[in-house]
Amino acid sequence: MSQAVRNLEPKALWNHFADLNEVPRPSKKEEKVIAFMKAFGEQLGLETIVDDAGNVIIRKPASPGMEDRTPIIMQAHLDMVHQKNNDTDFDFATQGIDMYVDGDWVKAKGTTLGADNGLGVASIMTILASDDIPHPAMDALFTIDEETGMTGAEALQGGMLNGKILLNLDTEDDDEITIGCAGGIDVTAKRSVPMEATPGGVQAYEVKVKGLSGGHSGMDIHLGRGNANKLMNRILWMAGRQLGLRLSHLDGGGLRNAIPRESTATVTVPGDQAAQFEGALATWGDELKAEYKTTDPDLAVEYHKVDTPAQVTTLEFQQQLFNAVYACPHGIYRMSPDIEDLVQTSNNIARVLVAEGECTVMCLTRSAVDTEKMDLAQAIQANFEQMGAKVEFAGSYPGWTPNPDAAIVDLMHQTYKELFSEEPKVLACHAGLECGILGTNYPDVEMISFGPNIKGAHSPVERTQISSVQKYWKLLLTTLERIPKAG
Repeated sequence: MSQAVRNLEPKALWNHFADLNEVPRPSKKEEKVIAFMKAFGEQLGLETIVDDAGNVIIRKPASPGMEDRTPIIMQAHLDMVHQKNNDTDFDFATQGIDMYVDGDWVKAKGTTLGADNGLGVASIMTILASDDIPHPAMDALFTIDEETGMTGAEALQGGMLNGKILLNLDTEDDDEITIGCAGGIDVTAKRSVPMEATPGGVQAYEVKVKGLSGGHSGMDIHLGRGNANKLMNRILWMAGRQLGLRLSHLDGGGLRNAIPRESTATVTVPGDQAAQFEGALATWGDELKAEYKTTDPDLAVEYHKVDTPAQVTTLEFQQQLFNAVYACPHGIYRMSPDIEDLVQTSNNIARVLVAEGECTVMCLTRSAVDTEKMDLAQAIQANFEQMGAKVEFAGSYPGWTPNPDAAIVDLMHQTYKELFSEEPKVLACHAGLECGILGTNYPDVEMISFGPNIKGAHSPVERTQISSVQKYWKLLLTTLERIPKAG
């Protein structure tokens, strides 16, 4: 890890971030980071609670002279998306994130950086450890499993928190003050894969779609970036109809909340059509690169010959799968008719896997309108049931309804204008934030979300802007000073 990161200002924040990034913390495997955070609170001599779900709460009394201020909750999530490039040799289970400074940006070498939501966690750690940052009485809430279901926020019991204002530090644009967000639901289609002996006289290939930009499947879905699962399926569908392609193995995408960047397929074609297949791949690759030259400039379609697999899927299954993936929507489904430029409903085809006799397709469907979320999820269900798949819904969470009249919204709006001489964007976002879930058990708590510039979240090009972290930090500290008196 570059020492240069630890030397950045504000040093305390960057050092806490560097310490955090030494701890493995993938969603649903947060045992080490929970223990890390528990030890942190206890070493400070602060009341520290770990609830049954693994959420960590650390309480800190108000600074001298601020005892009469409204108590607050500062909230961030402990887990991060573990993603790396295929050619990066890195073990998330044993290695700390390898960070470096590139101009005004902090980046990681071939992996996700963990700025989402590590900078929020580090910010709260800095305030907890400080003896010279003015603040009201605070509950620091560190939730688990935000990235793959928000089960930590969902499991948090009412009555655990004392604060009346919640500052969620999980927004990724420093000129935005977020007051609402989309809900989501996981859609998974599964079925067994009928296999048969590979026909004779064929040539086998491994085909790769790679180099896509990827990104956050909520915050970046409106950018029109390519989805490796959809692009690979497009190639396979055409080759199946035109060149006698047969599928043996398919592995595309990964996490539900990341737009897929890579997909790999093992296929066969009749030997006498091998040259035509290779020519078609070159042509189709050029077409895709032309279509996506702006959003995915490094897109590539590659292939090489491999040993012939013993089995391929039946032709009937292959056609059913290719048709279903082709028909499944990806990207924006509907824009909000009420809020300008806000994506209301979308879907991400996050994972397509055909291996070891099983087929799995995973989607994350998002919407600010719960009934519309379910409508799109049911449409996806109907699509995959036509190929005989069993479709399950899981991890449904509500959106966060905006309250533009909340006092904290006006406070932060005015503070931002005063500090930076410009208007902030006060808006709702298409990402999933935990505020909607937390609000079910804490309906009287005013909530707001903000943060520094983080680009490429959920992908190995994730990076955060140093000057933006400094801007955000100034806004956060000034907001804490200005929290009004209770009552």
